[in-house]
Parts: sequence; C-alpha cells; structure tokens
Amino acid sequence: MRIIDVRERTLPIASAISNAYIDFSKMTLSLVAVVTDAVRDGRRVVGYGFNSNGRYGQGGLIRERFAPRLLAADPASLLDAAGRLDPDRAWAAMMRNEKPGGHGERSVAVGTLDMAIWDAVAKAEGVPLFRLLASRAGREADPRVFVYAAGGYYYPGKGVDGLRAEMRSYLDRGYTVVKMKIGNGIAEDRPRIEGALKEIGGQARLAVDANGRLGLEEAVAYARMLRDYPLFWYEEAGDPLDYALQAALAEHYPGPMATGENLFSHQDARNLLRHGGMRPDRDWLQFDCALSYGLCEYRRTLDCVAAAGWSPSRCIPHGGHQMSLAIAAGLGLGGNESYPDLFQPFGGFPDGVRVEDGHVTLPDLPGIGFEGKADLIRVMRDLAG
Repeated sequence: MRIIDVRERTLPIASAISNAYIDFSKMTLSLVAVVTDAVRDGRRVVGYGFNSNGRYGQGGLIRERFAPRLLAADPASLLDAAGRLDPDRAWAAMMRNEKPGGHGERSVAVGTLDMAIWDAVAKAEGVPLFRLLASRAGREADPRVFVYAAGGYYYPGKGVDGLRAEMRSYLDRGYTVVKMKIGNGIAEDRPRIEGALKEIGGQARLAVDANGRLGLEEAVAYARMLRDYPLFWYEEAGDPLDYALQAALAEHYPGPMATGENLFSHQDARNLLRHGGMRPDRDWLQFDCALSYGLCEYRRTLDCVAAAGWSPSRCIPHGGHQMSLAIAAGLGLGGNESYPDLFQPFGGFPDGVRVEDGHVTLPDLPGIGFEGKADLIRVMRDLAG
C-alpha cells in the first residue's frame, strides 16, 4: 500500500457566531485527501481529514512542508511488517527535521494529515476505525458514545429568549448535556445562565465555557458565581498555558472543571496534569487530536493521562468531529463534543445517526465513517477527483 498523492483545499466555515475571545466570520479549515494505490471493493482507497474548528486552515504548511515529506519518503519505510501503511511511520516521516517545541500551527497541519492516513488504513482493512483501534489495543469496542451539544454562542441581537430556544432544541434532539459560552462579564452572563437552566430544568445538565478569556481575578469571581448552580463543568476559564491560574481556580471552585482543547502536544498535556491542579475524580480533559498532531500523538497523550493516574474516560475531546467519535468508541474515552447546528458539513454524525438519551451509536462504516454523511463525502470526493 503506497501513498501516491496528497491534496489539500482551504475552505470557509464562516459564521456570525462569536465566543468571549474570537468571532468565526473569517474562519477556514484545510480539507485533505491522501490517495493510495490500494483498491477495496472496486474503489481506490482515499483517506480524508480536516482540521478541527477554532483554528484556521493550514494549507501552506501542508503543501510546502508536510505533504512533500510524505511523498518523498521511501514507500517501504512507511509500511509495517505486513505491508500495510503504518500511521506511526508516516507521522515520523512528516515530523523529520522538526525541532522539539514550537507546537503551534504545525500540530494542526500534521493532525489533519494524520486523520486522513488513519481513515485510509481502516478503509484498506475494510473495518470501522473504532473497531480497528479497539482490536489493536486489545479491548472491546463500544459503538455507543456519549455526546453533548455545544452552542450558546454570542450572536448579534441574540438575547436570553433566543438562548433558551436554542437549548430547548438540543433537548428535543436527545441531548442530556448542553453547553453555552460565557466570559463577556458576569452582569451579562448571569441572566443567560439562569435562563438556560430554567429552560432545561431537570432534563439536562449545563456546561459553561469561557474560552480562555478570563484573568485570575475575574475567573475566581465567575467561580464564586457559578458554584451556586448545578453545572456539568466550568471550562477553560483562563489562558490554556496558565497552569498556575487553573490550579488556583480549583481552590475556589469545587465543581467539575474542563480544559485542554488548546494544548497541542503530549508534553503540554503532561504539564497540565503536573501543574494545573486538575482533579481526576471530577474534572475533564478536552485534548483534540485534529489540533494536536493527530491520533499518533493522542495515544502518547493518553499514556501521560494514565501515568498521572487518570482514566481515559475523563477525556471528552473538543471539536465535534467523527475522528474523535471513533477514538472514543475504540479507546474508551468519556465521550465527544457535538455541534448540532454549526461548522457543517464537517461536524455531526453519519446520516441516520440520532442522539438517544445523550448517546449516539456509531454505524459499521469502513474508516472514520465520512462516507455515511452525504453532504460531507460529496465535498471530500470533489477534492479527491
């Protein structure tokens, strides 16, 4: 099995939404196709990948640095002993001549290509990626995965009534945990939180996400306000690399906290667990493989999680994409984020998959399962040609 071409296209996922830090009006992503010489069931095996929302497309890095290294590598050097494409060897080829540190945007470029490579590997085997991962890990795959609905963004002109209607729509679709944005100030956010809680009542739990907007003093002020409410979690109060802030916050907020979506390497994840005051009995880790060098690196991150005494079931990745769903089902994570109405066609589930009691059941589609989502695979096949 040999990689014969890598294609990339930068596409808009623009939206009028904003969180406490950024708006998404100019947001883009990179879509890639890794074309192989393998044929399965009469169709050439092509793996697809894209970067998660919240970071921009990485076309320059992909086209100028990482894809050329894949294509220039000796094809035999990318194969395992059985002659199958080896994602870890492909990852090493992409990262050749890269210095340690400086994870930044290159982690997004590599994570995008890594997704496509894993998709191709599972398709060549004719199995869903989640079953392939479980088999290689020596565990039983569970296709039923917890998902929560992420939304509650700041929209121009959107008030509490609009937020309540949005939260109600998620309950109507089967979600039992919903999330909203905070961070524009307690005076604005308190009535939004109380409105959302009143709307969902006892049917669901509410999580809140500050997107790293707050300094320590304001994060603590929010914590004192938030601990009056029965929240599912308080997410990313301060800068993702300010581990001292996160540790200090734990002294003021006894409820569950969540962070990690903007940490892009296993080293940063390890530092969070060493120095961030995170509590393995109640807190949540949100590392997103599509932003952090892909699944090959995510497995190293899970090794750090285990070494720090955490269960992988405390990991609920950011991003709302099918790659993390496959990892959750295959490696026993605690669930996955979901964007029911945003970032389409890249978010969401295969057609026909419904949320029931806060969970989805993954279908047995080869690879990551992109072929089961008609609007998405149409865009992907247009790139592959």
